[in-house]
Amino acid sequence: MSLRFAEVADRVHVLREPLLDVNVTLVVGDGAALLVDTLSTAGQAAELAAAARAVTDAPWTVVNTHRHFDHCFGNAVLAADPPRPVYAHERVVAALRDHPDRLRREAYAEVSAGWPALAPALADIVLLAPTHPVRDETVLDVGGRRVLLRHPGPGHTDGDLVVHVPDADLLVAGDLVEQGTPPAFEDAYPLRWPDAVAELLDLSGPGTVVVPGHGGPVDVAFVRDQHGLLAELAALIRAGHRDGIAPEEVAAEAPFGGRTALTAVRRGYAELGPTA
Repeated sequence: MSLRFAEVADRVHVLREPLLDVNVTLVVGDGAALLVDTLSTAGQAAELAAAARAVTDAPWTVVNTHRHFDHCFGNAVLAADPPRPVYAHERVVAALRDHPDRLRREAYAEVSAGWPALAPALADIVLLAPTHPVRDETVLDVGGRRVLLRHPGPGHTDGDLVVHVPDADLLVAGDLVEQGTPPAFEDAYPLRWPDAVAELLDLSGPGTVVVPGHGGPVDVAFVRDQHGLLAELAALIRAGHRDGIAPEEVAAEAPFGGRTALTAVRRGYAELGPTA
């Protein structure tokens, strides 16, 4: 099945890659476009390029919402020839520039366990580091449309970017928001993730469309509910660490449950340091 974009707001289109349910967002302006995230493999990225060309023939700029393989490993296909600007948080730029072999190994190990058919395509994929680092905030002009790139602080990773398209009342959240699956905490900052999502809510209005990293577009009520669960989790982690409770006991009572919550609790305990 070929990949296709669907319009979810005024000249903003979303493509859902079916294997990992990853979203790519295409913002179309007058004679210019913005492509948010680039999928996992060269083959997926080539299909993504064809799908984008079915929507617009305008040249695109690329944004990576974070450094995980399913959001940036297609950069070389989509931005190397011809060269196109690629924006990402400065920590993502450094990771892809300085540690491509490590990122490939980590991605290969992850997909070998969960999606083995995808693994061979990641073994020697060419990784392209972003060209334009963002520290806190950058505003782009996409064919006459103002688009804000903002780092809301550590959350899903230490280098998340959100993409705000005010004239479409749309916000691309990356993996700071997940629909249909629990948030992933392997590289996360669970004590600070609620603050990052609070910044998303500050950028949103009652009718804002929010595109999560995975799953279908959601409304602000969904984001508010997820923020509440993340805040509850952070509070349980702080209390458990203060009282010397084992991570497994805290996770058993925490939102998102099971292995997901245990990963979050262990990450939070590590951030808080040794107990008294």
